[in-house]
Parts: sequence; C-alpha cells; structure tokens
Amino acid sequence: MVMAGSQWELPPELCCRPMAFVALTGLDVVFNAVHRAIWDAFCANRRADRVPISFKVLPGDHEYPKCRTKRTSYEWYIPKGILKTGWMNKHLNLVPALVVLFYELDWDDPQWKEKQSECATKVEIVRTSLQGRNTKVAVVLIQKKTPLPPGEDLVASERASALCSACDLSGKSLFVLPHTDHLVGYIIRLENAFYEHAQTYYYTEIRRVKSHKEFLNKTTHQLLFVRHQFKIAFFSELKQDTQNALKYYRTAYSLVHELRAHETNMLEIKTMAGFINYKICRLCFQHNTPLDAIAQFRKHIDLCKKKIGSAELAFEHSSWMSKQFQSFGELFDEAIKLGLTAIQTQNPGFYYQQAACYSQERKTLAQQLCQAASYPSPDPLDPQSGGLDFYGQRPWRQGHQSIDPPDAEKEKVGIVALQMKERDVPHSELIITLLSNAVAQFKKYKCPRMKSHLMVQMGEEYYHAKDYTKALKLLDYVMCDYRTERWWGLLTAILTIALRCAYLMASVKDYIIYCMELLGRASTLKEEQKERIEKNLFKVLMNEVPDAEPECDPSSVSAARSLWTDRTALAGSNELTIEVQDYIPFIQCKAKFQSPSFHVDQPIQLQVFLRADCPHRVSVNKLAVSLSNQDYNQWCVKESSGQDSMTLLPGKTKCYNFSFVAKTEDVGKKVEMTGVELLLGSDTGRCVFLSWRGAGGDAASTHEALQAGRSSRRWGRGMEAQQDLDWDSLALQHNTMIISRVPKISVQLVHQPPALTNEMYRIGLTVQSQELGVARDVKLTAGLKPGQDATLGQTTHVSLDGSVVCDQSAPSLLPDVPLGDLQPGEQLERCVYIRCVSTGPRVFLFHVAYSIDTAVEGRQIVCKCHKDETVTIETVVPFDVSVKFVSTKFEPLDRVAVDIPFLLMTDVLSSSPWPLLLTSSSLQLATMTSNTPLQSQMQDVVLQTGECASECFCLRCPAVTNNNTTVATGQYLISWRRKSSHPDSPLVQTSVTLPHVILESVPVYIYADLPSFGRVRESLPVRYHIENRTALVQEVEMAVEPSDAFMFSGLKQVRLRILPGTEQQMLYNYYPLMAGYQTLPQLNISLPRCPTPNTPALRRFLPQRIFVKPQGRQPDDASIAAA
Repeated sequence: MVMAGSQWELPPELCCRPMAFVALTGLDVVFNAVHRAIWDAFCANRRADRVPISFKVLPGDHEYPKCRTKRTSYEWYIPKGILKTGWMNKHLNLVPALVVLFYELDWDDPQWKEKQSECATKVEIVRTSLQGRNTKVAVVLIQKKTPLPPGEDLVASERASALCSACDLSGKSLFVLPHTDHLVGYIIRLENAFYEHAQTYYYTEIRRVKSHKEFLNKTTHQLLFVRHQFKIAFFSELKQDTQNALKYYRTAYSLVHELRAHETNMLEIKTMAGFINYKICRLCFQHNTPLDAIAQFRKHIDLCKKKIGSAELAFEHSSWMSKQFQSFGELFDEAIKLGLTAIQTQNPGFYYQQAACYSQERKTLAQQLCQAASYPSPDPLDPQSGGLDFYGQRPWRQGHQSIDPPDAEKEKVGIVALQMKERDVPHSELIITLLSNAVAQFKKYKCPRMKSHLMVQMGEEYYHAKDYTKALKLLDYVMCDYRTERWWGLLTAILTIALRCAYLMASVKDYIIYCMELLGRASTLKEEQKERIEKNLFKVLMNEVPDAEPECDPSSVSAARSLWTDRTALAGSNELTIEVQDYIPFIQCKAKFQSPSFHVDQPIQLQVFLRADCPHRVSVNKLAVSLSNQDYNQWCVKESSGQDSMTLLPGKTKCYNFSFVAKTEDVGKKVEMTGVELLLGSDTGRCVFLSWRGAGGDAASTHEALQAGRSSRRWGRGMEAQQDLDWDSLALQHNTMIISRVPKISVQLVHQPPALTNEMYRIGLTVQSQELGVARDVKLTAGLKPGQDATLGQTTHVSLDGSVVCDQSAPSLLPDVPLGDLQPGEQLERCVYIRCVSTGPRVFLFHVAYSIDTAVEGRQIVCKCHKDETVTIETVVPFDVSVKFVSTKFEPLDRVAVDIPFLLMTDVLSSSPWPLLLTSSSLQLATMTSNTPLQSQMQDVVLQTGECASECFCLRCPAVTNNNTTVATGQYLISWRRKSSHPDSPLVQTSVTLPHVILESVPVYIYADLPSFGRVRESLPVRYHIENRTALVQEVEMAVEPSDAFMFSGLKQVRLRILPGTEQQMLYNYYPLMAGYQTLPQLNISLPRCPTPNTPALRRFLPQRIFVKPQGRQPDDASIAAA
C-alpha cells in the first residue's frame, strides 16, 4: 500500500462484492467453438437471479498458490501484523473453491478405456497443483448426445461408476454437459451444483479458521483474534452468508479497538478499523438497515478521531478521516441508487462535506509540517521486498510490533519522506472534488443554503489553486443568492475574494463591478478599506494600473501587474457597459414619472434621483434615460459642462428633472422607461457606462422599499419636515399612460327605461360644447358597448331613423356618425333608436369625439378629445299571451273533433311598466276555418300594467288528407306601441305561434236545437240532429233516461239507420217540473257497428243543463194554446 496522495484509497478487493471463485480447466476458448460457447454461457449476460460465482478459465497444469505448512502450535508464535495485503485477493482470484475439469467423452466412445485413463491423469495433475488445499475437484463430460433419463442407460451408469473410481471422485462430482440447443439451461443447472460445492468449501475454511482459537492466548495473540474474525467474516461473505459475516465483522471491530495503541501501530489499527467499518456499513445498507450503518459510522468516528498518531504526520490522520467520510458518503449514495430513501437532514452530502473539511485540515497541516528541503536517499518508502506485507505498516519497519521504533534515524528519514510526498498532493483538487459531490447532493435534496455555502468554499479552493476563472464563476453564482437574502457580511467576504481574483486576472469589467459593490451600502468594510478600493477604482477609470489587493500571492501579483499594464496599453477597449441592476453598486438610481398618466396637452415630466454611497464625491459626466419611444430620448439627456458639473456628494440625494411633449399619435399608449445610463470616467481615461434596466433600483431596493413602507405606517407620516428626501421610500414609476385631452363638452341622455322587446326604443342625445374654440369633426359612435356577450350583438339593432322598425341587417353599433362642427356654447340634439330582440340587460355606449387646436409649451398641436357616456338598459317583455281551446260549451278541450266547431280564447296580460296601446290583432290560420268573421276585438285598447285583454274566435278544423293526428293552428298577430310614443311612431307587430291541436274523428255527430231557457210547466221543444260522418251505413240506438225534473214526449227508445253523409232528426217535447238550473234527460246513444263504446264521446256534444224559469202568476192563454 503506497503512502502517497492516494494512500487511503480502499483496496478494490475490499470494496467489491465477494463471490465464490470457481476455476474451469480443460476449455480451449480460443480455438474450440464448442468450448467457446460453453464459456460464453457461463459468463455472458449474467442476470441477477443467477448464483454469485466468479469464473476463470485456467490451464490444467496451472500453479495455484502454495499452501503453507499447517501450524500445530502457536506457543512461541508472535504475529507480525493483522492482515496480509494479498490475503483477500488470494481468496477472491487465486485460490478456487472448486476446480472443474471439462473433458470431451461420450458414453459410447470407441476409445473409452484410453480416454478414461487420460481424464484420470488430468484430475491427478489438478490435485497435485492444489496440494494441501481443501479445494474441491469436479469433472464435466462434454457430450454430443442428449443423455437418456437416469436408470435407462445401463452402459452409462457402469461407465460413470468406473470413471469415478478411476478419478477418485464421488458421484456428486461427475457431471454430463450435452452440447445441444438447450446449452444455457444445462449450464445454469451445472453452476447451481458448483455453487453447492463452493459453499461446502467455504464452510470447511470457516471451521478450519475457527479451530485455531483454542491455541491462542490474549497476551501475545491479540492481532490473531482480529485476523481470524476478519477471515471468518470474509469467508462468510464468499459463502453469501451476510448475516453471519456482519456478526463476525462486528466482533473483529470490537477486538481491533481492544489492541494496545501506540505510535508505531496506530496506523495499522486505524487502517484495519477503517476496512472493517467499511464492511459493516456496506452490509448494513445491503440489509436495508441504514440507521445501523449511520450508528456504526458515528461510533467509528468517535473511537478514531483522537487517534492521531505521530504529531509530525498529523496530516495523515486528517487524510484518513477524510477518506472515512468520503467512503461512507459513497456507500450511502450507492444505497440510494438501489432504492433507499434519504431525507434533507440525512443525506450523503453531509459526509462529502465533512470529508472536504478534513481535506482542508490536511492541507493546512501539510503547509505547516512539510518544510523539508530535499527528499532522502535511498527512498525509505520503497520496501525492499517489493511491497508491504501487512496493511497499515510502514515500509521501513515492516512486521515491527513493539512500542519503540527499531531505528530512530530510519523513523526520522521515513517521516521526512512522507512529508515530502505530501507536498506533491493536489490538495485543492481533492477538496474541490469532495465539495462538488456535496453540492450535487444538497442540490438534489433541495438544501439551497448548504449548496451556496459549499460553492463559496469551492470558489476559495479554486482561488488557492490559482484557477481564478472558475473561482469567479462560482462566487458570482453564489453572490446572487446572498444579495437576495441580504447576507451583507457574507457578501462582503465573498466580494473581497472575487475582487482579488479579478485583480489577478486583470479582468477590468469584473474589477470595476466588485469595487463598486464593495463601496456600496451592502459592504461591511471599514472606511479606510473603502477609501483604498475607491482610490483603485478611480485609477482604473483613469486607465491606470491599480494597486495590488492585500493577501494576494506575491508571485501572482507580479504577473497581474504586467497583465494590467497590457490592458492599459490596449486601444479601443476603453468603453465598458455594466448592467448594475442585479448588483448593489455604490451609486443608486431611481427614476419615476411624476404621474401614472399625462394628458396629451400636458408636458410629460420625469425625475431621476441619484445617490452615492462611497467615501468621497463622485463626478458624473452624462445621464441619459431611454424610453420605449426612442423619439423622446433626445429630451432626456443631461451632460456635465463647465458651469454645471454633475457631482454626487456621499449620502446625499440629487434629483434631475426632464420633460417633453407627447405626440398626438401616442394617445392611448404607454411610455415606458427601458433604462437609465450613467457615464463615469472620460474619453481621456476609461468610459464606464452604468446601466439600469427600467426605472433603476438594484438587488436590495425592493426589500428596502418594503421596510420603508412598514416603518412609515408604524411611525405615521410626520416625516415631511425633513429637508432631505427619504431615499428608501422613493417609489419607482417606470411607465406612464398618455391619455387624451380632457373633453370640455357635456353629453346628456334622455330615455324611458326599461326597453320593451322589439320596440324602437328612443334615446335622446344632447351634446353641448364648453370649449373656447370650435370643436371640429364631431362624430358620434352609438350602440351596444363592445366586449359583451356575442349573442347580444345579434339581437340588438341601432338606427337613427325612428319612422320604421329596423330589420335584422341593422348594426348593433353605429360608428362615426358625423355631427358637423360645434361652436363654443352651441348644443345639438340627436335621437338614437334601439331595437332589442331579446330580453336582459345591455350596456350602451355613446362616444362623442372631436378635434380641437391647442398649444403646449409654445407648440401648436391638434388634440383629439372624446367623451363617453354609458347606460345600462334592461329589456323586458311587453305582455304575455296565453291561449286555450274550449268547446262551444266553454269546456276545456285536449282534443278537437274534425269539422266540429270549437272556441279559441286568447288573453293578453300587460307586463310593461308603461301603458300599452294595442291597435289591432289578427289571426292567421294555417288549416282551420272560422265559423264567424275574424274581426279584431282589440281595436285601440290601452292596457295598464297588470291589465288583461281577451278575445274569442269560433273555429272549425276540416278533415286532413295526410293522416296527421296533430295540425298547426296558425299565428296570432298583435300590433302595438307605447301609449306615450309619438302617434307617427311605427307599430310593433308581435307574432305568437298558436299551439298545435290533436285531432280526432267521430263516426256520428249529434247536436241539439233548444231554446236558451225553459219555463216551469211549459213545453220545451228539443230537436236532436244526428249526422253520419262515415262512409258506411250506421245503426244508432237511442234511449232517453227519465228525469225527476222533466216529463217528456217522444220516442223513449228507438233504433235508426243513417245513410253515409245524411242526417236524422229526433224531436222531443220536454216539460219542466222544477225551476232553476236543471239537468236535461240524458240521451244514451250507442253505435252497434263501432267496436268502441261511443256514448260518453257523443254525449259531450249535447247540452247537459238548462235554466228553467218559475211559472208566471198570469198564465198566458196563448202559450197554453201553443202547448
């Protein structure tokens, strides 16, 4: 183990997963295709579910490591170390648990005897080379044919037995491998058998090591106790018994810390403790018990952190501690990749960070201790035997276990050699790698402050390693976070390092930026330090070489001076633009428009406030504000002149005012500040433009303004008495809106809401001028305000002509209706008519625009002014129309009989808040006919709110030819207008679609002729008409039921036969017996030829009751005679 920069790297045989080692002999994998296929089946594409075996192809006469003579007694044995450096590798890669001999031999081979003998000889050669080892030997016969099932091939059984005898093998160590299509399947079965043999071997080895324990004593054999426990644990791992392996490693760890520690063996104890700790932690993670791994590691660190060893080699201890943390971090990270879940407060980043801390400590110690002048000769670190025998021992005193070193001079020379070697170690590189790993972890687990902290350390390491470019890149990245979170002390410390880097690189721009920040309000430097930095900054602005920064490496300073000299000599590179928005510079800038909006006839005014935070006054040569409309930029520039020098005093706020006149075409647009630029320096030296985006401010302004707002609310607003402006409370106003000139006209609307559906709703508009001059090109835009529901635009129509009802083609908005010029004080009136087809609220806009000449700061401009008036108008239904069908007896009908009269009744109920004039109504019938003339019964009817007007029409429905059971009735038309509207106003015609009716056909229609009333004891003639409505002869049976209220004469029961389309009449004389409403005798009618009972259906056409008047006191002889 070489004690150099990488001296604590863990050996690969310790870090790998131990697997059983099986040697394969007798395979020619180069020239024999069959053997090559067998070897590929063993090694290629091994899946995780196959047994863990490490295979190697070795020649049959391979020389295996010699087995030392077994010790029979440990009585006088003094161990020279704990663990030999080659032991783990020997059992992983050199000493097999099983040697397998492959031999091509079929059971029916004609040369069986000779080949059997040859195979036995090869087995004997293998056994000889393994003499003294417990390694198992097995034979695999490669055969061309697929073997028969066991017991069926007697020849095979006999010959297998003979071969086992010849080779001195047990039956379990002889295998057959048919080279067929199923080769991989046979190989998997073979390796499972090999694994069992390997298990047996390692079990035997464990027992062999355990058997030594009874010979050991705790006085002289302490090292052997550790060694044996480690070996048992390692063999258990090879056996894949990880639970027992963990148990034995824990025992070994306890034993190693029981050893007496002194300077000569401290290194060996720590080395072995580190190895065993690594194994324990690895197995704990493997068993998914991460808390056990963490606990073990903490215990390990607590036990070892004080075991420094030789004070002259203290850096070795720091290096070892660093490696412990790094190794555990790698184990932790590997476990996470395999599915372990880490958390923000417990992740590998903390271990990498601690490893970096110990590496930094190592670097510091190395700088203090490694002062030797020359490397000793001969090299004491070059072991004579070619390598170290035991882990953790010194090359110049291997195997030495006493407290005092055997040769003090050699010890001294060895320490000097180690110190000289340590000087060559790239410490910064090691630290940066560890910090980089830690940063990646903290970034993964969202720990931004830890990430920033470590990135600063990385930047410092790059600085020490003289890689200033990378240092600046890292530090610049981190400074953004520290500015945002206002860690001013940390920011100042980082800026100081960054300034050194910029100086040593001669990066002019970076140097100026960091100087400006270190002079600013966020810097915590003392006044004399700020003065020194300010002096250097002014030197750079005058294109001179600045003084070196303190604490810089002297050799780097001389190189930097020559670089700065080259920079000052370069022509054409003397202009720099620095975006200072994301920094905290020593000059603060805030700009604002004096108002969020300006009328176009007002000058736009903006102010720029500047404040310097440096120790001395600063001269500014130029101030310029850039606006979104570049035409205005020429008015927002101020340059320093002899009479008016632009000087900023420390801590004082200076205000610069600018104003300009807006263009009329920019009305309705925003003017924004896109940037503020300040020029430091001059053409004779170096010109540095400080550029702020928007209206200024920097990385700390937002929070300062917030704090200022809170304090002003807390202490009230009694701060106006202060003469100086409160800088923090200055608010930025980076844009302003240019709005049109204030109109000096009045717009009045006169109307009577709500609007009624479909009417031409009149809105009177009065426009009066209050301008001093002529308002030219007055234009009116009237109608539905844009931006409302799209369906409203289709159901709203606007017109200037109120004499006719506008149609669907009329627009919802009338744009730019010319109204002419308006003289001062003049007024004009217009009427706008609006027709709303649907109900609901609507917002209407009346936009009056005009032009007028005016002067702004001596410039004549034409201003376009406008006045908007909006009004929300609700549209309601003027009236509700209800329709019903009744019989001639005013009984509700759900069906209408064909060609039989019925009544249509309409009710018009006013829901308008204003009186309505119903001028007329009409009925447009579709298929029906009227029994009476269709005259309107609502001529010039005025309806107040809630009043109702009714009409009644007698209709008849003729038979239809298309067998439809429902027919359309038609339309009910009502012409109306507001009562209050002008008589010449157009009438609104509202159409109501009448409901469909359900038709039914009756075979026989019967109706009665009778007087409107009767009189008691006077004859009441009643004539029944019976019509046959069918194409068939109908038989009708009629019977009159007796009644208590009437006597009657006529046929009480009769059977008639009525021809198609003809009518029969029946006359009855009823004689009323009682006064009042009386029920007429019921007429029962039946049609034998119709399958359905018809009596109720036919009876509905007949009158049911009649009013009977009482008998008069003076009987009329004439009437008696008539009776």
